[in-house]
Amino acid sequence: MDQHWQPATATWYGSPDGDGSDGGACGYGSLVDVKPLRARVGAVSPVLFKNGEGCGACFKVKCLDKSICSRRAVTIIVTDECPGGYCANGRTHFDLSGAAFGRMAVTGESSQLRNRGELPVVYRRTPCKYPGKNIAFHVNEGSTDYWLSLLVEFEDGDGDVGSMHIREANSNEWLEMSHVWGANWCIIRGPLKGPFSVKLTTLSTGRTLSARDVIPRNWSPKATYTSRLNFKL
Repeated sequence: MDQHWQPATATWYGSPDGDGSDGGACGYGSLVDVKPLRARVGAVSPVLFKNGEGCGACFKVKCLDKSICSRRAVTIIVTDECPGGYCANGRTHFDLSGAAFGRMAVTGESSQLRNRGELPVVYRRTPCKYPGKNIAFHVNEGSTDYWLSLLVEFEDGDGDVGSMHIREANSNEWLEMSHVWGANWCIIRGPLKGPFSVKLTTLSTGRTLSARDVIPRNWSPKATYTSRLNFKL
């Protein structure tokens, strides 16, 4: 993970002290409204969003104007994409919640900082940390025995997903899933027979983790199944 600070720009959206969340282009839905994601969500420009494969990555962002910016960086989790405006033309840009943006300021200057609109910032990747949480797989609405769609939640470390595989009950074969949009992956074939084991490989460093029989035989759409594993930091 590159520890060097890189230049970018940042804006904020939503209400001034708000969490900034409204689901977002990664597909995390209401998960962005509750801790640990709450108020740490951010939309990023396409160069960081990577057609959705950048979803879940964590960054530290800090502003540079010593007259108003604290030396503290805020940690944000990629949950959304900002496509146009400041985010267009290959620019590296963060659109943060009002709360996260204000947290970059020295004490008492949050609203002054927000009044500035667009800010020059520096950023770097940082390992995602979800203390006490293991990786979970949410079965998306509409999933059937012939079309199964999964969303990855609470991934420590890289936070992003580069590929996903699924293995049916009583099988040795890992079946490759397709990236649909955001943090969602699916497989079309069937009838698929659970329990399912799921293997995910991170986009950034290619680390792999396999959760055996994590999705039960009698799984249901819109349910979330938590593994016993997470990446070690």
